[in-house]
Amino acid sequence: MYKTRHILLWLLFVNPLLLLGQSAKVAATSKLQAGPMVGYSDMREVMLWVQTKGPARVQIRYSETGTSKNGKVAPVHLTNEVQTNRQTVFTAHLLADQVEPGKKYKYELLIEGRTVSLPYRTQFQTQSLWQWRTDPPSFRFGVGSCTYVNEEGTDRPGKAYGDGYEIFTALTAQKPDFMLWTGDNTYTREVDWNSRTGVMRRYTHTRSLPDMQPLLASTHNYAIWDDHDYGPNDADRSYWLKPVTLEAFKLFWTNPNFVFPEGCAGTFFWNDCQFFLLDDRTFRAPNDKPDGPEKPYFGDKQLQWLLDALTFSKAPFKFIVTGGQIINPTVAFENYATYGTERERLFKAIADAKIPGILFITGDRHHSILHRLDRESAGYPLYDLTISPLTSSVAQPRADELKQPTYVDGTLVAERNFGILSVTGPLTDRVLNIKVYNQKGAERWSRDIRASELK
Repeated sequence: MYKTRHILLWLLFVNPLLLLGQSAKVAATSKLQAGPMVGYSDMREVMLWVQTKGPARVQIRYSETGTSKNGKVAPVHLTNEVQTNRQTVFTAHLLADQVEPGKKYKYELLIEGRTVSLPYRTQFQTQSLWQWRTDPPSFRFGVGSCTYVNEEGTDRPGKAYGDGYEIFTALTAQKPDFMLWTGDNTYTREVDWNSRTGVMRRYTHTRSLPDMQPLLASTHNYAIWDDHDYGPNDADRSYWLKPVTLEAFKLFWTNPNFVFPEGCAGTFFWNDCQFFLLDDRTFRAPNDKPDGPEKPYFGDKQLQWLLDALTFSKAPFKFIVTGGQIINPTVAFENYATYGTERERLFKAIADAKIPGILFITGDRHHSILHRLDRESAGYPLYDLTISPLTSSVAQPRADELKQPTYVDGTLVAERNFGILSVTGPLTDRVLNIKVYNQKGAERWSRDIRASELK
């Protein structure tokens, strides 16, 4: 009888409270449009991102995984609270600034003070303070470009251009420390690129893909743009709405810095390696303009910054990340070779300055491939790793491209794919491993490049 009374009391009082709590979580979850996404990571702060369906108060609650040294539960912290609004398309950047170097954190998203229930892992990490103490830690990062998400009514008639969204599940399963989105991260359409409303809707539509959410929530993310997330196909400096697409880029991505107010170029470090995020659209002359000194691709200002930053950098691997292929000498499509005068200027400047450790990471071409340019005068080769596409349709290279002396045999992947790059080894002998996987997660090829080969 005593037990029966307690059960009845639980049913009458406690159980309704649990149901109310559960319904509050459901209500909070229903307000979520996209994310949460983990953005840049440094030793003292991490940026997170979220988008709601309408005006709402959002915040991140986080704590270090495990327990503290004295056996107590790790303290719980809160980011700044943001009221999302229509002007910023209901997006919010949330700063976790009560963190310590080299730690892992679990987190929860709060909407209107209520915890959002998410069926996948939510975590972030800070970078380690290794300098003057140890060798730099090993790390892994994902690479991918060309993410087309179908939308009935705005897609072109005929066969759907996007597919294979399970690629994001395969990517998440690799558990990279961060993801490099190397351009065409969304595809604006004719209905989009003439209005701010269209641009913001397209960015929202792509970011809301359900298959993408687990990757965004547990992996740090950095991005550049190429033509489709900047404007129309092959768009250049003449694109009339580029301030709006730059606004969208800054609202939807959380890169740690922008070195020019008018573009998306910037840089970041992960352990001992440096990544140079270049803007191949803002300063670019039209593709069909005759080649010569008056046909910029990156432009004087950006090239000068890049060369200065490369010269200053002590990183064993200096990854230059941009949309179009750099090393491929085929004068076709949007390869840098169609801007031959500036291309030769950059290559000569790198050689003259004797800058070691440079590798290019590119996208755009809807197939993956590795190019290597041997340079006797410089003493070490330049590599260009193209990884493409994630979910867009696949395209084959031209036959003459595979006959170029720069093509590394056996590295062509003409299916939807992504890359996982790993940096391992002591500071004095760092090794880069490149692996390319198809959309199901099957490995297609693997290569090692030692930092010592690039100096």
